[in-house]
Amino acid sequence: MSGGQIPWAWKQKIGWTKAEMGLTGGVRTFQQVLGFVYFIAFTSFGRQAPGLIGSHGILPFAAYLAALKTAMGGQAYREIPTVLWLRPTDAALAAVWMAGAAAALAAIFAPARGWWRRAALAVCLVLWISLCAVGQDFLSFQWDVLLSETGLLAIFADTSAVRIWLFRWLIFRLMFSSGLVKLTSGDPSWKSLTAMHYHFETQPLPNPLAWLIYQQPMWVAKAETAFTLIAELVVPFLFFAPRRARHVGGWIAIALQLLILSSGNYTYFNFLTIALCLWLFLEPEKRQWGRPHKAVSASLAAFVGVASGLILLEQFSLPLPPGGSAVVHLLEPLRVVNSYGLFAVMTTERPEIIVEGSADGVNWRAYEFPYKPGDVMRAPPVIEPDQPRLDWQMWFAALDTYQSNRWFVDFMVRLLEGEPAVLRLLRYNPFPDKPPKYVRARLFLYRFTNWHERGWWTREERGLYFPAAGLK
Repeated sequence: MSGGQIPWAWKQKIGWTKAEMGLTGGVRTFQQVLGFVYFIAFTSFGRQAPGLIGSHGILPFAAYLAALKTAMGGQAYREIPTVLWLRPTDAALAAVWMAGAAAALAAIFAPARGWWRRAALAVCLVLWISLCAVGQDFLSFQWDVLLSETGLLAIFADTSAVRIWLFRWLIFRLMFSSGLVKLTSGDPSWKSLTAMHYHFETQPLPNPLAWLIYQQPMWVAKAETAFTLIAELVVPFLFFAPRRARHVGGWIAIALQLLILSSGNYTYFNFLTIALCLWLFLEPEKRQWGRPHKAVSASLAAFVGVASGLILLEQFSLPLPPGGSAVVHLLEPLRVVNSYGLFAVMTTERPEIIVEGSADGVNWRAYEFPYKPGDVMRAPPVIEPDQPRLDWQMWFAALDTYQSNRWFVDFMVRLLEGEPAVLRLLRYNPFPDKPPKYVRARLFLYRFTNWHERGWWTREERGLYFPAAGLK
């Protein structure tokens, strides 16, 4: 015996079955990685929660729940499934994310045998869905629901064929749907293979490597675009192929995620997707599974199969069977089976919102955000797997009007009030003594500099995004 390996005969003597040994291998590793992802998700959001959805935040969740209860009555509990209905307070919000983080650590360090890890993952799932249900605009990203769907399957994860195939079906839907939406959107940059020429500059939060890659020739960008489309539209079918072809597909999918991870800040998304790719390398265990196990597997497969089929039909505007829309509506709040499709339309310009305050309406000072572009001399950050959710929402807001982003007006009000919880989401407060009398937001068009220009960005003003306003 060497390297800490326990011989098979010893494992038999201490009562380990082959299934339990498999759990200590690939399945156990996946569940531990998922525990790490959960921990990042809970703690990252938890730090920001007071300023985002706390009682003094941009979109207070307690007011949100109260408004829904008034408008919908008892149906609100079904539409917003969250344990925070029991006590919609800041203390309860903190307790939920802290308990989620503790359960995530338990999932990482739980003993291999028994149901401790599965129980910890079940707690993580319930608490994560509870946060997503009240997170509103700030917990509405595709990786947030992907974490929920992965979390459901992880509770039942083992080396049986049905459960392995459920994970493969999930990674297939994630990848293939992301490719299909690019084709069906009609976006010319994907059809002309120029999308990746724009991506590195216009993605929500680029990093320094994105600036370097952006300097590449167009033919390289077109090759990257072609690789992306092949990886998302062709390669996913290898996920159901025999072992060697499936492994090739798995490595290509991982390569795509590593390229995305290295050139941008996409929170825990790439880590979670790479973890899902592990199921492309695990082989079903040949053993007799008991009737209860088979019943659970069949029920889970039927649920995921029907739900995902209906959701795919609705996503791509295909006819649903009778009652299909009602089923989709019933499942949507649970976030355990979802539609996916990233970067359907590539943004070709980078508008940025610069928020400013003034004490007299004449002299204006800018609020600098921690990570989104502002100061043109400041380098793009490297922050994943963390997600600064206000910075991310500012990217989406710049692509539309403030009237279409109701949270933005609330954000400006909080700045006028000098709300500490919200100000902590910013890099610094230019009005440390007292809040400004007026706020406004200007829109600029940012672009990366080239080799011969100073700084990281250049910018050109495009006018007002939000007119000067003050409190009454």
